[in-house]
This record gives sequence, C-alpha cells and structure tokens, in this order.
Amino acid sequence: MSSDDQRRSRRSGGRPISVSFEFFPPKTPEMEATLWNSIQRLAPLAPKFVSVTYGAGGSTRERTHATVERIVKETRLAPAAHLTCVSASQAEVDEVVRGYWDAGVRHIVALRGDPPGGVGQAYEPHPEGYKTSADLVAGIRRSANFEVSVSAYPEKHPESPSFERDLDILQAKVEAGATRAITQCFFDNDLYFAYLDKVRARGIDVPVVPGILPVSNFKQAKNFAEKTGCYMPSWLAGRFEGLDNDPETRKLISAAVAAEQVIDLLDRGVNEFHFYTLNRADLVYAICHLLGIRAPLEGGAGQGNGSGSGQAAA
Repeated sequence: MSSDDQRRSRRSGGRPISVSFEFFPPKTPEMEATLWNSIQRLAPLAPKFVSVTYGAGGSTRERTHATVERIVKETRLAPAAHLTCVSASQAEVDEVVRGYWDAGVRHIVALRGDPPGGVGQAYEPHPEGYKTSADLVAGIRRSANFEVSVSAYPEKHPESPSFERDLDILQAKVEAGATRAITQCFFDNDLYFAYLDKVRARGIDVPVVPGILPVSNFKQAKNFAEKTGCYMPSWLAGRFEGLDNDPETRKLISAAVAAEQVIDLLDRGVNEFHFYTLNRADLVYAICHLLGIRAPLEGGAGQGNGSGSGQAAA
C-alpha cells in the first residue's frame, strides 16, 4: 500500500469532515465590516455552527447578542452564543438564556469566563451567580433543550492544580449536560491526542473538537500562549524567524503552518475542526479547501463533504 493510500488527506470519500468557526463581536463600524465580509466569505462552506465570543466580565454582552441576532436574521448559519458566569446573577444569566431561545438560538458555548481584570486575575464568583461552568451548563439545560458546548484544555487550564482536577471539571460539565467539548488552541498535535486518551480513559465520550488558531501574527500568538500556558514549539518560532518586515512571506508561512497541523490531525483520524478565525476569512478558507470543504459551484452541487458531522478520533 502506498503512503498516499494510507493518508486520509489524500483520499476522497470516507467519513465526512465538519468545521465550525469562531468570531468575536466588533467594536467599531470598520471592524463590523470586516466581520461580515468574513462571515459572507465562510458561510458557503456550510459550517456546523458559528460561535460568537463573550468578553471578560461580560463586557461584550450586548454586542455578542446583537451579532448573534443578526446571524439568525440575515444568514442560514447556526449560531452558538458564548455565555459566562462572570459578573451576573443567576437571574440575569437565565434571562439572557431565555432571550437567546426566543431569538431562535439553539446552541450555547458555556464557559466560566475570565475575571473582569483578564487572564491572570483571581476568579471570584458573583455572590448570586452560577459558581462554576458545570453549574452554568445545568442552568442552561434547565431553561430549554439547548445544545451546550464547553471548553477543554489539552495542556490543562492554567489555574488547575493538576490534570486530574482539570478532568474532574470536564466530567462535571458533561454530567451536567454538555454535549461537546472544544479545546483551547494548541500547536503540538501530540498534546491533543495524549489529552484525548486521558479524557476517554475517564469514560467521557462527548466529541472533543480540536480548536485551531491559524497563526497570522506570530508575536501575538506567542504572547497569548505565554498567558494561557500553551506550549509554543521552537520549530514554530523558527518558521517565522526573520519575517517581521516581510508580511507577504509571513502570510504564506502562516497558511503552510496551519495546513500542516490540520492535515496531520486529519491523517490521524480527526474529522471535526473548530477554527478561531480572529474575524479573518482568508487563512481559514484556504485550510478548509485543503480539507476538501468547498463552496457549492454556481448552478450545480458543490464538491466538498463539509456538511456532515462527526467526532474527533475516538
């Protein structure tokens, strides 16, 4: 058997691949135009859902809600609204949840959330709020039959004292009703598969979807990795070395690095991907093309297989 026969990325057919995209609510008219250009560019790829983030301390609550409502009204996409426990009572959170249901939203990404001071600050639950992300999941599920996604951490949450404690928290979220876990971004695929082994050994059987961050700005990605405890391999830094003043080459390298990661995941059995787009479409669109996910041809059926659903490697 040739190596091409063994690589899923070079075969047609097989298990369908599905993707989802994450956006953040815009702050300015210019950022809003960029966001909607990106949504329009990526929408024909038929993502499983698109999520909209929620700022630290609930700072983007209104903008998040407005963006989600516009997606419902103006597109055929299935939006997933982020929601956190921070700086709100249970009654306030429950009101937001009911508002999403009334607006036609059926999927929520439930997170504990970062404190208002940002990553690194001590987390303090609202005195009348949900104390943990598992509590939030349970509250959402009591309100209505939402699909609920939660976060997962291949390198453990930076505040967790151990992997075992981190897995306890994930297990509690699933037992409370979470239907999917989406990982924080990672840059070493072996870390994802090692984590998946630990999750499955616990008997946690929900999909654990890899979160992919295409590195369009290495310095920003490195700063994010340092804050969140995400391992940044030395070879990755080497890819971008000497390109600070060469944006055109840097863009090509960004595409190559992201493609290398997702193709390796695909060849190792992953068939569902969540992309952190940073409200930019070009890199993600190109990666989806490599995965075989294509926009329908005008006047005919598309050639991609991105409309299916699936689960990361069992």
